[in-house]
Order: sequence, then C-alpha cells, then structure tokens
Amino acid sequence: MKLTGKRILVIGGAGFIGSHVVEELLKSDVAEVVIYDNLTRGKKEYIELFLNDPRCIFYPFGGDIRDIDVLNHAMQGIDGVFHLAAMWLLHCKDFPRTAFDVNMQGTYNVLEACVKNNVKRLVYSSSASVYGDAVEVPMTEEHPFNNRNFYGATKIAGEAMCRATFDRYGLDYVGLRYMNVYGPHQDQTAAYTGVIPIMLNKIDANEAPLINGDGSQAYDFVSVQDVARCNVLAMQSEVTDEFYNVGTGVQTSIKALCDLILELRQSELKVQYKPYDAEDARRLVQNRIGCPKKASHDLGFDYQISLEEGLKRLIQWRMEHPHD
Repeated sequence: MKLTGKRILVIGGAGFIGSHVVEELLKSDVAEVVIYDNLTRGKKEYIELFLNDPRCIFYPFGGDIRDIDVLNHAMQGIDGVFHLAAMWLLHCKDFPRTAFDVNMQGTYNVLEACVKNNVKRLVYSSSASVYGDAVEVPMTEEHPFNNRNFYGATKIAGEAMCRATFDRYGLDYVGLRYMNVYGPHQDQTAAYTGVIPIMLNKIDANEAPLINGDGSQAYDFVSVQDVARCNVLAMQSEVTDEFYNVGTGVQTSIKALCDLILELRQSELKVQYKPYDAEDARRLVQNRIGCPKKASHDLGFDYQISLEEGLKRLIQWRMEHPHD
C-alpha cells in the first residue's frame, strides 16, 4: 500500500517499538498518523516531538484495545493499522489471564474493528517467541512452533486470527516475528526489562554484570530503528497473508554481548556467573537466531545498524534520559 495521502493508526504508538514506527512514518508523505495508546507501557514523552508535526495526533478518547467502542471510533477513516500493543513476555508469565484479555481478545478486537471500518491493510507485531528454542539455526519462517510460555501462545493465537480474518473477510495483513529488539525507549528500569538494560544498569551502578549459565546462550539482537523501518516496508509491500522474521541473522552469545557492553562503557568490571535454577534451565530459550532471507526478498528489508552501533546509540540515549 502506498503511504501517500493515507491515514495511519499506530496502536501502541507511544511504546518502545511503536514510537519509532511513528517517527519512521513521518519521514513519508502520509496525510495523518494517529497514535492510539493507553500509556500502560508507552510514554507521552517518547512522542512529544512528533506531535509538533501537524500530521501527527494522539487519539484523545483513550487508547486501550479492550475498549471496543473506542477502538472502532479511532479506526474511522483509517487506511492502514500497525498493531503493536501487547503485554510483554515476563508480564504474561505472571498475569496469564490479563495476557489473554490484552494479547488475544484485544487482537481480535483490532481485527474486528479493521473489518468493520474497511481498513485496507494491517501490520501485526508477532514475535520469535512463537518458535521456542531452536531445532535448527538459523530459524526460517517454517521453523516449528515449540513455544512453551503464555506470551508466545498469545502471539501464535494472534497469527492464527490474522490468517482466519484474511480468509473470511479479505483483510490484507503482514505479520512480523521480532527477534531480540533493543534500543532507545525500551523500558530501562522496570521488573520486566530486557537483558541489555539490566546489564547497563548494573554497570552504571558499578556492579558486576551477572550472567545466568555459562553465557553461551545465543540470540539475534536487532535495533529498534531497523525494526521500525521493517514495519513501514511491510505496510508498503504488496504481499499479504505472510509472516516474516525481523532480525539480523547474526548470532551473538550473552557472554559476547556483555563483553561488548563492558568495552563500550570502558568498564573494568568482571562478569559474574550464576547457575540456572531448575525451572529456568527447563523453560528458558537458549538459542534463537532468525533467518532474514524471506524479509529481504519480499519486503526489501536488510538490517543497517550493527550491534556495536546500536549499543552506542542506546548508551548515548541513556545518558541524555537518565530517568527513563
């Protein structure tokens, strides 16, 4: 779908990935970008600069995907929708019923509202969590769904609902399976924050970074700016009813990640290692690297920001926003 003159709704547009999607959209010639967010995880300060652009507005009557009437009102006259609102992995683990309400029922509400309002195209944010632990590396989009956690289960359900809605009502969509996303606007201090902010917080407090296990567990770390660019490419593409890995295809162990962060922070701290407890050893993914070829071929997406460069940008952002 061409973006020229289109009205775009970004659900979760004040959040970690969503705020960067808004920024990327405003580089195009869209007519309007509407940010829909209940600010549970998002922050108004992440989008304040964008709201100076007359094409960008914050939807004023609420922003929760569980509010069906409000959601339908927000979608009136909208051409394309980015659905990024979700409870995060560890949050879903602790509150599975709320995870169902937000990630599964909320996603159905979004799909239903898209159909009712004749939305032309949806970009659905899924996750590499659908794959679980790797049985092959790199993981292609054909990798089996070995997920064993509530978050991944909600994303599998969301993908299935997208496909069913396409089959029944013809709603064009593309689903994106994110690898390990990091960068500015990621929650840096909450209990559910990611591995990179946790390491940086330790180093900033002059405490030795802690690694569970031996540090050999490996992942595909992708910059949030690259992920946002992929979202916009997906909206602009002609493909439909397809899912794509969004990553680099580059394998980085937790030990190598920690060493790089220590080097960039010019820290003399030494890494400490902690054995996994029995539950973590059973349930945690140890190896997940995505194959980027399909997204490159179909969407024209290739990552541009190396892990080192992305970490430099994140460290600089943290220095400029010490309380985020």
